[in-house]
Amino acid sequence: MDVNLVLRSTRVITPEGTRAASIAVSGGTIAAVLPYDAEVPAGARLEDVGDDVVLPGLVDTHVHVNDPGRTEWEGFWTATRAAAAGGITTLLDMPLNSLPPTTTVENLRIKQDVARTKAHIDTGFWGGALPDNVKDLRPLHDAGVFGFKCFLSPSGVDEFPQLDQDQLAASLAEIAGFDGLMIVHAEDPHELAAAPQKPGGKYADFLASRPRVAENTAIQNLIDQARRLRARVHVLHLSSSDALPLIAAAKAEGVRITVESCPHFLTLTAEEVPDGATEFKCCPPIREAANQDLLWQGLADGTIDCIVSDHSPSTADLKTPDFASAWGGISSLQLGLPAIWTEARRRGHDLTDVARWMSEGPARLAGLTQKGAIEAGRDADFAVVDPDATFTVDPAELQHRNRVTAYAGRTLYGVVTSTWLRGERIADRGTLGEPSGRLLERNN
Repeated sequence: MDVNLVLRSTRVITPEGTRAASIAVSGGTIAAVLPYDAEVPAGARLEDVGDDVVLPGLVDTHVHVNDPGRTEWEGFWTATRAAAAGGITTLLDMPLNSLPPTTTVENLRIKQDVARTKAHIDTGFWGGALPDNVKDLRPLHDAGVFGFKCFLSPSGVDEFPQLDQDQLAASLAEIAGFDGLMIVHAEDPHELAAAPQKPGGKYADFLASRPRVAENTAIQNLIDQARRLRARVHVLHLSSSDALPLIAAAKAEGVRITVESCPHFLTLTAEEVPDGATEFKCCPPIREAANQDLLWQGLADGTIDCIVSDHSPSTADLKTPDFASAWGGISSLQLGLPAIWTEARRRGHDLTDVARWMSEGPARLAGLTQKGAIEAGRDADFAVVDPDATFTVDPAELQHRNRVTAYAGRTLYGVVTSTWLRGERIADRGTLGEPSGRLLERNN
């Protein structure tokens, strides 16, 4: 095999654990993981990163790029640059808030055409499940989307309406027929309607308006539907720890359910959100510290399968001081890895755990068999990190189009020193190259 690159480190995270190793790369693929002091093949370039840790490139399966249609919010060029700067080498784009949404094959092709020349990292797409597009689900699956997103409560944009329970059943039955995957924003609209709705700048009032019971009820209903239809389902952005026993019991029973959480739920707490600071607003909301402790327990015991960003940006003017009217979404593509690593190390976890949650887990969810691990035959995608270096988040240094962030001023561990996509360095201490990402389709 014609090896053209050897990436060497005293700490490489492999499926067998962390060890000193030399990674031989051929044609964008990992040819072998060799002993640290292995001889460099003739003609190969050696890149020695010393004691920096080499992780498999991160996979983020929950990103709102908003392109085309709302490119003043974000876009493929800026989102994928931010991802590359943060050690992410693969992302999957959500079917909203772009215009048009990814709910037909025609709309998918429009989005692919926009992304093709702008993607700095490998990029794939979720389809959307709406009340009136059951007929479009199989064609979208055949066209290569990785699964289908639906909302059980209002999405926030008119062009992407929610599913009621009968509509959810119809879509799930169709998707189960070709063994596809439904990914679900699980908040129950009836529980939300019954919650107190008090506009204004008090975070406590906003938190009360999105109670845990809304998540718990929606997740229980989803479990019941998945069990009955033998469908594969995935719970998006879990924030309520109360739902963990429901999910664990369903998994033990054999229900085909997985679940993700997000950096903001695992590193930020309701107690620290200032009134009027709507950069912290997301739905479901950031909850209390005691709830966060239980989410980390769910990660440790495997009930939560992965951590992804739910990067959902907007223009700054939409982040009004009123929590009721402000756009809900947190931008974290560039900061997810250091945010999680800072909290993980405090709680006694290591970077092997982080790689499992942020690379291996999302890759498995999406069926990305070439991603998610440093082993022979996988794509040569790497995030190189100095785990002991710190930095203070300066919004001006972020690559997102709108540099509003809930992490401003926070000091985080874990500086991404370089990011590699199929054996090519695409980010080097914040300096980004030209777009070289590929458009991905679901593996057949």
